[in-house]
Amino acid sequence: MPFYNPQAETLSRDELTSLQDARLKTVIRHVCERSGFFRRKLAAAGVDPRGFRGLEDLHQLPFMGKDDFRAEYPLGMSCVDKRDIVEMHMSSGSTGTPVVMPYTEADLAQWAECMARCYAMAGATRGDVCQITPGFGLFNGGFGCYHGARAAGLFVLPCGAGNTARQIKLAQDFGTRIVTGVVSYAVRIMEMLEEQKQKLPSLEIGIFGAETFSSEMRERIHRGLGIEVFDIYGMTETGGIGTLGMDCPDHSGLHVWDDHYITEIVDHDTGRPLPDGEFGEVVVTALTREALPVLRFKTGDRSRIVSRATCACGRTHTRLDKISGRLDDMLIISGVNFFP
Repeated sequence: MPFYNPQAETLSRDELTSLQDARLKTVIRHVCERSGFFRRKLAAAGVDPRGFRGLEDLHQLPFMGKDDFRAEYPLGMSCVDKRDIVEMHMSSGSTGTPVVMPYTEADLAQWAECMARCYAMAGATRGDVCQITPGFGLFNGGFGCYHGARAAGLFVLPCGAGNTARQIKLAQDFGTRIVTGVVSYAVRIMEMLEEQKQKLPSLEIGIFGAETFSSEMRERIHRGLGIEVFDIYGMTETGGIGTLGMDCPDHSGLHVWDDHYITEIVDHDTGRPLPDGEFGEVVVTALTREALPVLRFKTGDRSRIVSRATCACGRTHTRLDKISGRLDDMLIISGVNFFP
């Protein structure tokens, strides 16, 4: 099983906990020194950064949400000078006010590292042809896949979105081994191949995110394209696609990069931390981002912690269950929770 950063990806649980503790203290000092937004938010919650004790005080930190981003649009939450921002991405929402994520050079390097780990975990090796099908623009998908592929030493086909016939032709001409995108577009490629009675014999790995998909859909794509399907996790607020991790070939959960993020599961309504194995809302704290590190960000995603033990792949980081829905979309019918 290839690793991109074997030392970091196989740290012991004690080493990871110690690293998280130190980095959490550092990020609290950083945001309070550099951002009026964070100083106000922590002060309102009664958190004094001078006495903050790291993981021991994690649950004293207030939650963040998308509303914080929207209220501080465009860069009111930033923890760096504008001249140090080298890139930005954003996601639009139903309110019309987008969520903006700025990046410093260090943030882009962190993003590339997280994505490169995902490529390696899927079995990608230097020189493999990687076809990137998400768009290159304000949405982070295309650029995240690109930054990580470059870091991993892959041969990048930066195709962007659409023009499926051309995508298929390029994959055939250049021998694409890895495709990145969303599952719905993988289905479109599969349908066009069937219509044209063609195949992509070089294609072996599919890395898909942004849309939740079922085990049945994974199997359908596996059969239709003859590839192994990987579920990648990340969002604008955490720094983009792949920042939170991906499942490995064992497919026993999403490996979260514990050296870069703290992941909690809490009760969606009360905010109470839940024990491992219990479903709830995914909450994320960024430890190594510079321009805008989120603290206890409520993602709205439903999952649970599957394991903190070493995986069959050799990685030691926390494993989340696949994201099973958005808690904001949950319907309660006769006392039963449904996720449409």
